Amino acid sequence: MFFAFWNDFLYQPLFNFLIWIYNTWTDGNLGWAVVYLTILLRVVLLPFTLITERNQIRNEALVDEVRAIEKAYAKDPVLKKQEVRRILKKRRVQPWAKVVTIGVQVLVLVLLYQVFLRGITGEKILKILYPTVDFPGTINTDFYGFDLGARHDWLWAGAVGLFLFLEVYLELQKRKRGLGKGDLAYGVLFPAFVFLLLWWLPMVKSLFILTSILFSVIIGWFSRSLFRKRQMPAAHA
Repeated sequence: MFFAFWNDFLYQPLFNFLIWIYNTWTDGNLGWAVVYLTILLRVVLLPFTLITERNQIRNEALVDEVRAIEKAYAKDPVLKKQEVRRILKKRRVQPWAKVVTIGVQVLVLVLLYQVFLRGITGEKILKILYPTVDFPGTINTDFYGFDLGARHDWLWAGAVGLFLFLEVYLELQKRKRGLGKGDLAYGVLFPAFVFLLLWWLPMVKSLFILTSILFSVIIGWFSRSLFRKRQMPAAHA
């Protein structure tokens, strides 16, 4: 039953949508079809992304407020706990938004892996395509000299790992407290793990993740500017 649900409601619709993009928008370029699919997915998830960004800004403000309370009520632990509880209750966040965003992207990653695992040759495509989607013939997996289905690609996996390293490094630099060994280990081990994983997987995974990361960076710049401006009047109130 689970396999039927996965195939009929997840894998097959995604595959057909990818081939439709390949046929109509990208003139037979599967790499750009994956990029367009990723962008469309992130646009659909944009409300959840904006909620996640707002939560992150609220959490940053929350940390500053808690530190101020700890200093102000250092000699009165009972009142300090009451004030911290009041702040936590006032600044409620929605962690489910980030879970939804990450969960859907992981789901698409698995589905894309299944697309290349099952193969995208003519005979297999015919069994999966809807009657309304044109049969494209042999799928071209070349993306500017790189094979989307090839494993052990150093360049694209390395680009994702380097981007994540810089992103984590800049995020850690924003913290006002000193960096611990755990922070430093995370800043190195997490990008290294992602790099090794993507190096082992087909190159299309790196293209999907890199596109999603760049989209997140652009939306992050926009949303942080928007939400910080909205919070400024409240902060002065």
